[in-house]
Amino acid sequence: MSDAQKFIDANLGRFRQELYEFLRIPSISAKSEHDGDMRSAANWFRDRLQAAGLEAEVRDTPGHPVVLGRWNGAGDDAPTVLIYGHYDVQPPEPLDEWVSPPFEPTERDGRVYARGSADDKGQLYMHVKALEAHLATAGSLPINVIVLAEGEEEVGSENLVPFVKQHVDELACDYVIISDSNMFAENMPSVLFSLRGLAYLEIHVKGARSDLHSGQFGGTVVNPGNVLGKIIASLHDESGRVAVEGFYEDVLAWDEETRERIRSLPFSPDEYRRELEVDALGGEAGFDVLERLWIRPTCDVNGILCGYTGEGAKTVLPNKAMAKVSFRLVPDQTPARVAALVRAHVAKVAPSGVTIEVVELHGGRPWRTNVEGKLVDAASAALEAAFGTPAVLQGEGGSIPIVVDFEEQLGASALLVGFGLPGCNLHAPNEWFALDAFEKGIGALAGLYENLGA
Repeated sequence: MSDAQKFIDANLGRFRQELYEFLRIPSISAKSEHDGDMRSAANWFRDRLQAAGLEAEVRDTPGHPVVLGRWNGAGDDAPTVLIYGHYDVQPPEPLDEWVSPPFEPTERDGRVYARGSADDKGQLYMHVKALEAHLATAGSLPINVIVLAEGEEEVGSENLVPFVKQHVDELACDYVIISDSNMFAENMPSVLFSLRGLAYLEIHVKGARSDLHSGQFGGTVVNPGNVLGKIIASLHDESGRVAVEGFYEDVLAWDEETRERIRSLPFSPDEYRRELEVDALGGEAGFDVLERLWIRPTCDVNGILCGYTGEGAKTVLPNKAMAKVSFRLVPDQTPARVAALVRAHVAKVAPSGVTIEVVELHGGRPWRTNVEGKLVDAASAALEAAFGTPAVLQGEGGSIPIVVDFEEQLGASALLVGFGLPGCNLHAPNEWFALDAFEKGIGALAGLYENLGA
């Protein structure tokens, strides 16, 4: 057992209590009333980096601040690793569905329940403790390190890319490591090989000058609600494929070896369905469930506003309707091109008598990596040593848009290795993080730094 691992084992109780301090700060980036909490979280994280032995400071941006830490003592011959994460969290609503308060960390059944426990405070803080373990026992690290923690990941990271572009020389590195994802299963660590991107749009349909009486005007005006329903129904064909012309033209086919790796994972569609409490699963025909989730693009309605939805009856023709629609993208799709294709599709489907507007809210590009690379090998070896079982390769259905920007702006290779678990309620009430994964994961990260330094 290494000295770093002995230090980790001896200090796990303290590590947990420190994490709970972090989780008590309601750093909700989406709500302006929590701007002070955002600053408090940034200052708290800076102080913990300094206590671990790094130089650290809080840098202002036009939005929420960035925390930057650094240790350069490994020398010019050692690789430089940028560790990225975020200290902001999602709003906790609906509050009445939380079993315990969202910002009072509570341990139950080997888990800590709190907003931000898995996304991403817990995973980010694991890196700080792995760095501390090396510095406390050896007085040095096997690599040079930059830690970059932002406060706007949950609201689109509007100011992060400009920050990276403005500080390219300062952030120069060989590798970028991100822990903001899940393991495949309990005690089954994994390395990500892909992320889906995102194009998030609003479709607005505008009709008459105002809402109208459905008896006096029904049958003579074009109903925006009917039109919106027609548009939504036109987005898929009967086989579950997205029916927007040109949508699949930029989709790269995955090699059969990768698809076979996905199919070989211990996954039960029936168990997945039962956990979701649904009678059947949907999606694109011709692909397994995990393939649909990781390597195929999608289109989903996320919300609809239209007409009267209160109690009782109100016979009204709405004069406007709106739907929020998200598209999960795969290489080489881009948000801009998908938005353009959707605009053309909607214009073709919609009848005269209404006006249509498609608004782009935000987006991010998809990402994939070389599964045979030395970076993946270093991570897989460290994970297996810490968890006692071989690591698996997996994709991720969600998006981390900054990954592609890091690689392009810094010329570095990205490694995504996360420690959450499926079902940990990301963005939902009763978010949790497994304490066993938190503790073993710190050792895995300490081992990863050693492997990269070697």
